[in-house]
Amino acid sequence: MLAKINLYESKRQNKSEEIGSNYVNLANAQAEKGQTVLATQNFQKAFDQFKDHEPQKAIEISNKIVAIQKEKNQLDQAIITQNKLIAEDFVKANTKTKVAAMQDLASLYVQNNEPIQALETLESAYQVALDKGHTLEARQVILKIDSLHKANKQPEKSLPFYRKFLKDLQTVLQKDQSLIDDRVIAETEGKIAQLLKERQLQNDLMKQQKRFNIGLGIFTVLLILAVLGILYAYKKLQIKNKKIALQSLRREMNPHFIFNSLNSVNHFIAQNNELEANQYLSKFSKLMRGIMENSTNDLIPVAVEIDLIKNYLSLEKSRFHDKFDFELIIDEKIDLDSSQVPSMLIQPFIENAIWHGLRYKEEKGFINVSFQNEGNHIKTTIIDNGIGIEKSKTLKTKHQNQHKGRGMTNTLERIKLLNELYSHWINYEIKDSEAGVMVILKIRI
Repeated sequence: MLAKINLYESKRQNKSEEIGSNYVNLANAQAEKGQTVLATQNFQKAFDQFKDHEPQKAIEISNKIVAIQKEKNQLDQAIITQNKLIAEDFVKANTKTKVAAMQDLASLYVQNNEPIQALETLESAYQVALDKGHTLEARQVILKIDSLHKANKQPEKSLPFYRKFLKDLQTVLQKDQSLIDDRVIAETEGKIAQLLKERQLQNDLMKQQKRFNIGLGIFTVLLILAVLGILYAYKKLQIKNKKIALQSLRREMNPHFIFNSLNSVNHFIAQNNELEANQYLSKFSKLMRGIMENSTNDLIPVAVEIDLIKNYLSLEKSRFHDKFDFELIIDEKIDLDSSQVPSMLIQPFIENAIWHGLRYKEEKGFINVSFQNEGNHIKTTIIDNGIGIEKSKTLKTKHQNQHKGRGMTNTLERIKLLNELYSHWINYEIKDSEAGVMVILKIRI
């Protein structure tokens, strides 16, 4: 009565995980009272509840149904129940479970005095175990076939199966993912050797195969290690070469910048403008001192880079006789002393804006340089109201490449090398804006 109440409550509350268990409890209670028909029906309902999510419980319930049918001497019905179990998808998906269920079916055929069907079932089970590489299960099936032939007083009929098992043993072992322990293998080989007198030959073949596999495995490992060592050395050499190239490019910046600046000094002197030449040289020496102090460093604090840019803009403003104004905007969220960027990386973009954008502008120009914090990046934006990219190309041709832009080429090569070394460290974009050109640099801190 309690089992029925529990089943009713689990159904009412739609607790699917408890419904199957309550069907089992009810069926057990009915079986104890001899109500086998009701017990079988409720066991079947429990089976239907468990088969999709707890297949092992479903198998146990099916075995209980078969046990009831055997007890009532309903062997034909028990055989039908076992065949239905074998036909279930979850049994087909697990070949070890299928082989075990087929062996149980063969036992039912034997009890029902159907030896031919029992033998056919065992032969099918052996083939399934063989195909899937289940060595232990294949051995168990052969032993049952042997027992069946002995019971029929025809033990010699077992011999072909032992021969077939010997022939297929190596293939089965290679397929067997469970790697059957040595005790089982030794026991199986002993049985085969006793019947066929071929154990020694099989052992020798297996040992040769094992030695070959071990040797091949060691050779493969050594070969892989050698290849990895070569690749590692090659990678280190690539990195070293790229770092040397970076140093070379960085050192090229100094003579390039000095050459441009000395041309301006020469221009002031040629115009007999000694005062402006002296003022320019004073600013130039201050800027060069800062550049030289950091010329050996791959990275410098953002504060130092901003100071160099400010001095550079002041110098260029003097060089071009106040032809442009500039503005520096710095985000307060940036840690100027701890955050570091590659030295002299931003200056060439500013130089490019002045020499190719503002230089040819008839009215007074303007350049804005801003530094913004973007999480783990510093975003630098350079905006000028110069003549733009396309018009600059035309004028550059007319002036016969008076300014070849080596600094810009050098900088783009540096960015490429830095990104190859440090995985997309720097992103940049150069595009026309509404009044000139905009450059956006994003440098990972």
